[in-house]
Amino acid sequence: MEFYPEDCCKELAKTFESIDEIKNAMMKNEIIEGKVLLCDREHNLHIDLGAIRGIIQREEGALGIDDGTVRDIALISKVGKNVCFNIIGFQRDVFGNTCAVLSRKNVQKRCKEEFLDNLELGDIIDAKVTHLEKFGAFIDIGAGINALIPIDMLSVSRISHPRQRLSEGQKIKVVLRKREGDKLTFSLKELLGTWEENADLFTPGETVTGVIRSIEDYGVFIELMPNLAGLAELEDGLFEGQSVAVYIKSIIKQKMKIKLIIVEAYDKDEKGKELMYFNKGNHISYWLYSPKDSTKLIETDFSEM
Repeated sequence: MEFYPEDCCKELAKTFESIDEIKNAMMKNEIIEGKVLLCDREHNLHIDLGAIRGIIQREEGALGIDDGTVRDIALISKVGKNVCFNIIGFQRDVFGNTCAVLSRKNVQKRCKEEFLDNLELGDIIDAKVTHLEKFGAFIDIGAGINALIPIDMLSVSRISHPRQRLSEGQKIKVVLRKREGDKLTFSLKELLGTWEENADLFTPGETVTGVIRSIEDYGVFIELMPNLAGLAELEDGLFEGQSVAVYIKSIIKQKMKIKLIIVEAYDKDEKGKELMYFNKGNHISYWLYSPKDSTKLIETDFSEM
């Protein structure tokens, strides 16, 4: 059984034309997705199943709700969004209408036991960005279970806020970097290419676009790719996040340096290049960012973590 971040698999989203269809899905223990219509004052989630309404009672809303490790805001924030669940029974509401009793917690428990608990460091999985904080990006790694990508793990090129790299709702690839009990920490930068892989996309003499990421006394660092930046001379009127056109003066492989000349600076603030994944597999054991003959060593050895 494959597990997906919520609202990422169209095959799971469905409504039913009859109660018999719903009973059949319950017998098969199907994992289903449906849109949350409302969160009532007891923090139960109401789902439109088509033929009838389904209810995820608060304690079945997520792993950790019953012991307080997950706050109720995790349920409230799901209104208007798709969540996963299975059907565990039926009941009648105060008006005598039949409702399906649903559990999101059961699906999360299965996801954890059958998928997440079996991940090894260096495993690459699909994820979806749920929200962004200054210190990192929270991601759905399966069935609405959240994990973190620290800001320094988003790319080699430094950014001041994750929104400069990602956006909420974005589907991404991530690699498992650390496991501390049930707490999983992921990384993105090892999937975005080495210095050489990124530098090979550019040639001295070209004029390309970039984004200013840092302004120092000795120059301006300009991001050409999420894992590649060059240095240009300092000029007046520049600001971090600004989009620029730059002339590539030289690429020095051994020193991992790219010398740039700013041709034109624009007034708009840009996120930067779209993500390009250089690793196409489902596992990475060792990643060497720096060229082999470089004077600086930048690496990630997942086998030693």
